[in-house]
Amino acid sequence: MALASDKQANEENELMLALPKERGLYGGPYLHLFQDFWCPSFYFQGVINFQKHFLAKDNDVFVASFPKSGTTWLKALTFVIVNHQRFSSFENHPLLSSNPHELVSAPEFILSHDLDDQILSLSNMSEPRLFSTHIPFSSLPKTITESNCKIIYICRNPFDTFVSAWEFSTKIKSVFSHALTFEEAFEKYCNGISGFGPWWSHMLGYWNASITRPEKVLFLKYEDLKEDTLFHVKRMLEFLGSSVTREEEGTTVIENMINLCSFEKMKNLKVNQSGYMHNVAEKKNFFRKGKYRSTLQQLVGKVELVGKIEFVGKVENRTVVDCNSDEPAMVESNGDKTTRRTACGKKCDIEMIKKNEKSVMFATYIDTG
Repeated sequence: MALASDKQANEENELMLALPKERGLYGGPYLHLFQDFWCPSFYFQGVINFQKHFLAKDNDVFVASFPKSGTTWLKALTFVIVNHQRFSSFENHPLLSSNPHELVSAPEFILSHDLDDQILSLSNMSEPRLFSTHIPFSSLPKTITESNCKIIYICRNPFDTFVSAWEFSTKIKSVFSHALTFEEAFEKYCNGISGFGPWWSHMLGYWNASITRPEKVLFLKYEDLKEDTLFHVKRMLEFLGSSVTREEEGTTVIENMINLCSFEKMKNLKVNQSGYMHNVAEKKNFFRKGKYRSTLQQLVGKVELVGKIEFVGKVENRTVVDCNSDEPAMVESNGDKTTRRTACGKKCDIEMIKKNEKSVMFATYIDTG
């Protein structure tokens, strides 16, 4: 068994080494182009093990996101909801003594080592099991996509996502050598070269899944969640089939959930102010600002931006739902254009902005029909 395992590991390592590679944001680990996304080298073995060996259960819940899109916050909110019956007290809750990333693990990370032990540990987890992932929808294990498990995806303004990732990298990149400059990192990001990128295909993959299977994938925007947290947490509760909203004091319970997971609350907890995650990143660095819409000021003067820039944001109104139809549109990419077609035949194009003759994800939706 050990020999077979070693042989498989060697074959997968050879596969990784044969793939196109680029230097990642943090300068150290390479990104390898695998299944049309850029997989960090230290995740590669775990991604393959995840795809081959993970057995999903119908009541599993996954928090999915592109890195630095509000993952920590969504993990906390989802953990509170999924485990409300087990931990109904907000005075002695696990989130008060553990970081959200310690409570909600990513299979592509934990399955990168001690495979047999980790698989056994996953199978013995109390149900419903809650996981997180950064893997694009198209590369998820079939046991996830073909089962009835639930996925909550959070999307964030790509400018804020990049700046958050950059700021995070400056806190840990001393561990690595040959770190990228801001301009180099941004250029790569605009070309889709970032961990689990490109950003646009990652986002569109989960968006399309939320349209075709709304009972399986809930698509959230970080900005919307910030603007009206109560409304969107209620959406999460309904999506997950929680009974909280039907309780006599449901709103009070939900507000307590939100307060427990608030940025200021989590940031100021002792457990999140000291210690490291995976011996690389300080826990406090997972709580940067919790704000948005200030990113453009940080980019201006550092990188030349061409054209009108808006977040590909209004995913729940005219942009992707035709004014004469309640049915959302499917998204298809074709060169520099991404087209959405609605049931009544009208279409909306995503006009890709040009930067140095290359299409990037910073897009403006335009109605054309």
